[in-house]
Amino acid sequence: MGTLTSILVLSFLIFFHELGHFLAARFFGVHVEVFSIGFGKKIFSKIVGHTEYCLSLIPLGGYVQMKGQDDRDPTKVSYDADSYTTKAPWKRIIILFAGPFANFLLAFLLFLAVGTMGVTKFAPIIGKISPNSPALEAGLQENDRIVMINNELIETWDEVSILIQKNSGSMQMKVERAGSVQTIVLSPKISEYKNMFGETKQKKMIGVLPSGKTIEMVYSISELPGFAYEQTIKATTLILTSLQKLIEGVVSPKELGGIISIVQVTSEASAAGLVALFALTALISVNLGVLNLLPIPALDGGHIMFNAYEMLTKKAPSERVLTAMTSMGWIFLLSLMALSIFNDIYRLTNGN
Repeated sequence: MGTLTSILVLSFLIFFHELGHFLAARFFGVHVEVFSIGFGKKIFSKIVGHTEYCLSLIPLGGYVQMKGQDDRDPTKVSYDADSYTTKAPWKRIIILFAGPFANFLLAFLLFLAVGTMGVTKFAPIIGKISPNSPALEAGLQENDRIVMINNELIETWDEVSILIQKNSGSMQMKVERAGSVQTIVLSPKISEYKNMFGETKQKKMIGVLPSGKTIEMVYSISELPGFAYEQTIKATTLILTSLQKLIEGVVSPKELGGIISIVQVTSEASAAGLVALFALTALISVNLGVLNLLPIPALDGGHIMFNAYEMLTKKAPSERVLTAMTSMGWIFLLSLMALSIFNDIYRLTNGN
């Protein structure tokens, strides 16, 4: 069941991405010849209007085949009025960007749904207190519930962390303890910590950890757009930062995961419940959007790069350069896919 759910999730994400391209292409009068979910041999096909809609054997992607545009052979162009080739570069850029944009939009919609179903967050209840920390010196105790910091009401532990970083100098904290509210004044200090990439960083801390108790946050209609937007931006930032750390060598290429990892984590998320599945699907959708915008030939970002070049220079790249760069792009992508699948298998077999 988990594997089936994973395939359905991936197919849905691909469909939404390609739907973005399709709608933008049709808006600008470009004829779409094929709309396919998956690659390889077609296992289902139906022609509606003048477009062939099909499901293909390998569910690792999809494509919209527009008239005058073929990634497999960049020299196949058409100069008919309904061809992709004859459209102005800025229109082509919008068509190309529409796919990744659809992924970001889908993530936003999924986070809206998550916000209505309820988000589990750490309660603002103090657990472990570090020795020689500002919290210990100020008299904070385990199981104290933080109710206010500098006159701002606190609902979740995330808000505690945010306000500590915003604070300069001493801060006033109100805590509930044994049925009464006490006011405690303390000053955060700069301390070292390890981030999720294993780097040593510094930030303001008071020396406390959450107790592990959780609360369910359900957002109102007025709060939902802000929550969904914030989560979409966070997901985008996380993926961009991860790519940066990979390029810098902070994250090893051995950490890359492929389709097997996606199926595995999606299966686990589906078992955990609908909220977890929606949140993970949103993250994968943002991931697809970001990766497709990378300036790699054969991806949307690569095509956007070629069209931006044409806009700036008023001339299209030569067919020779276009073909060579597209071929190199496919070699790079296939190599990356092979590496990620190898990593997945290596982890599954514990290196044996």
